[in-house]
Amino acid sequence: MDLDKAHTLLTSKTPQFNTRLLGQQAYRQKLIENLSLDSQGRPFKIMVFRGSPKSSRKSIRFVDELRQEVAAIFEKDCKQTPYRCIPKGEKRVLDAPRLRNDYYSNIMSWGINNILAVALGPELYLWNSEDQAVHKLLQVRGGNDWPTSVTWSEDASTLAVGYMCSNLQLWDVESSKLIRSLQGHSGRIASTAWNGHILTSGSRDKFIINHDVRAANSLASCIKRHADEVCGLKWSTEGNRLASGGNENLLYIWEASKMSSSKFLHRLSDHCAAVKALAWCPYQNNVLASGGGLSDGCIKIWNTEKGICINNIETKAQICGLEWNRHHKEILSGHGYSIRENQNKLCLWRYPSMTKVGELGNHKSRIINLCQSPDGITVISAGADETLRFWDVFGPPTAGAGNSMVSDLQGLLSFRTSLLR
Repeated sequence: MDLDKAHTLLTSKTPQFNTRLLGQQAYRQKLIENLSLDSQGRPFKIMVFRGSPKSSRKSIRFVDELRQEVAAIFEKDCKQTPYRCIPKGEKRVLDAPRLRNDYYSNIMSWGINNILAVALGPELYLWNSEDQAVHKLLQVRGGNDWPTSVTWSEDASTLAVGYMCSNLQLWDVESSKLIRSLQGHSGRIASTAWNGHILTSGSRDKFIINHDVRAANSLASCIKRHADEVCGLKWSTEGNRLASGGNENLLYIWEASKMSSSKFLHRLSDHCAAVKALAWCPYQNNVLASGGGLSDGCIKIWNTEKGICINNIETKAQICGLEWNRHHKEILSGHGYSIRENQNKLCLWRYPSMTKVGELGNHKSRIINLCQSPDGITVISAGADETLRFWDVFGPPTAGAGNSMVSDLQGLLSFRTSLLR
């Protein structure tokens, strides 16, 4: 236990302290390394007083060095994953006179031919986004009928138009000619959706009809499960499932292979108002987003494989449209009436956390519809203020955008500004 004597025995080379075992140089060196050096090969000190001013200054320098290292790591991460600048205003505004203030209508569609089709009262117009040319495709005569749903086919060769008085028409846009009329409904057709050669329509008569547009007798299947108007329809990207939303607050998931038997995959009753806004996730094919009306105001994310709600966000406003961002994991919601917040706004949400990234909106009245450009960068909002507003909200990351936002970790701990003393 005499440390001084032990050290002398190990380090002294005088004959009187060398024993038979310690006289061996290799053995002596091994003992010195184990007793006088730590695991890192540095001199080992016993019973050093850590509260001395010198030691305290050293510990402060060590903390500063550690903080600088962590800050450098955060800066590197930020450079690797730059943030986008969310636009403060719209890129373009188009006047849309006589655009009807009808929550249930779906009066816009942007085809892969880069032509926007939009119904304005009894007229339907085509706007070419490349040369900004405007062409009037049709006008309904008489005051009791007008287009209530507009949808391009997947190849943009045909435009489907549903009407207030239950008509459903297919138009060849290049020739501006009516191809054919499809029968089967007895009420307003407010929702239509394409799945290859199948056109699905939903009506106030509570029916969902699948039309095979290749056949002379186009009626492929007719389903009545909704107890009120069918106001939302959306086929999945793979075309194997259909989502339908109703004015009785119900959401149904259908399998394409079983629709002729009227057997649904899931019946989801979590919403408290009409389910119009529907959007399938582009990077998770079994995930669906749905939005409820004014009394509900919730965005719900569904696992359609299991039929369960995996996330729920209260927006506190009527949800009139949903669009997924194909370039980033985000979803955009368009809102109408509200008694609290987000009225007439566009809200951008990060997926899957569903934290709000930001909000946009200069509409003076509620948003009726949303649709997305073929390249997935621009979103158009149609408002009851009779305007169409173009937002470049889904663009890819831009250089230097990191300065416009603060990372989540930097928001909690700013290693550049706080001092630990």
